[in-house]
Amino acid sequence: MATPYITIDLEKIEHNAHTIVELCKIHGIEVTGVTKVTCGHPGVAAAMLRGGVVSIADSRLENIQRLKDGGVDSTYMLLRLSPVSGVDGVIESVDVSLNSELSTLAALSQAADRRGLVHDVILMVDLGDLREGIWPDDLISFVREALKLPGIRIRGLGANLACFSGVAPSEDNMNLLVELADTIEKTCDLELGWISGANSSGLELIEAGRMPKRINHARIGEAILLGRETIHRRPWPGTWQDAFILHAEVLELKTKPSMVVGKRGEDAFGRQPVFEDRGEIERALLNVGREDIDVKGITPLDPCLRILGASSGYLAMDVTDAQGSLQVGDELAFSLNYSALLAAMTSQYVKKRSMRPIGNENEM
Repeated sequence: MATPYITIDLEKIEHNAHTIVELCKIHGIEVTGVTKVTCGHPGVAAAMLRGGVVSIADSRLENIQRLKDGGVDSTYMLLRLSPVSGVDGVIESVDVSLNSELSTLAALSQAADRRGLVHDVILMVDLGDLREGIWPDDLISFVREALKLPGIRIRGLGANLACFSGVAPSEDNMNLLVELADTIEKTCDLELGWISGANSSGLELIEAGRMPKRINHARIGEAILLGRETIHRRPWPGTWQDAFILHAEVLELKTKPSMVVGKRGEDAFGRQPVFEDRGEIERALLNVGREDIDVKGITPLDPCLRILGASSGYLAMDVTDAQGSLQVGDELAFSLNYSALLAAMTSQYVKKRSMRPIGNENEM
C-alpha cells in the first residue's frame, strides 16, 4: 500500500467500546460513540455499535453524511452547536443536536415545523470549562423561552468538561448539573430523559462510583478509540491503546552532522528549532510532515529511533541506534495521540486501512 497510511484495528475498537459500555452500564449510563477524531469513518462507527454504544455522534454534518453513505444504521447526534446557516441540514441529517442559543433554536424550530417534524435537543450548560453552554444563572429563563418553540423537544441537559480549559469532572460540578435538571423539571413542568454529563474525562469518576446517579448519558470518543481517559491520559484498564498506527516510508538515509551549518533564520513555520550536538548521525527522511500530523503527538514504536523535527512534507529522524538495519523504502511505525490522530485522519494524503475490514471498508 502507498505510504503514508494509518492502520485501523476494528476489532480493538469494538473491544474498547464493549469495555467502556459495560463499565458505564453498571452505573446506569448509556454511551454514545463519538467519531469526530476519525472524520466519521464508517468502519469505526460500525465497530463502536457492535461494541454496544447506543448511538453515534460527530461534530460535522459532512461526517454524519459519510457515515450514512457508508451504510451505518444508527441514531445520530450533532455534537457541535448547530449553525443558524445550516439548520435545514441539521433537521434533515440528525436525530438530536446540542444547543445553547435561543436564536438557533428558533431557526431549528422553523426548519422542523416546515417539515412537520419534532427535533430533539440537549441544552448545554457551562459548568466552568468556558466552552459552549448556557450559564447556570440564565438557564431557567432560557428553558421557558425554548418551550414556546414548536417543532423542538428538550430531551435533556448536558455539559462538556476538560476539552477546552481542562476543567475535570467532579462530584461538585456533576451534582450541580443534576440540581439544575431537577430545578428545570420542577419549575418548567418538564421531564428530561438524558442528563448528559460525561465524556472520556469522566471515566475515573464513574469507576469510583462517585458520578451522581442521575447522570445517565456519556459521549465517549478517545477512551474507545485510543484507550485512554482524558484527565491524565492514562491507559484505561482492559483497553487497547494501539488501534491506530501511522506508517511512513524512508525516502532518504544518510550520515550527516547533527548540527546545522551556516547562519540561521526562521524555519518555514516561523520557529528556530534547537539541535543537540551529537556529532555525525544517521538521518532518515520520511514522507509525512506537518501537513499530515501533529509531530509532537507521534511516537516511534521502535524506541531506538528519535524524531528530530519536521517540515510540511518531511519527518526527520535520528536512526543511528538502528545500527544500519534500515534501508530506503522501509516503513517505520508510530503511535498517535488524539491531536496527531485528528490531523492524520483529516489529511487526504494519509490513506486509511482497516485491519478487520467490514464489507468494502478496507481502504478509505
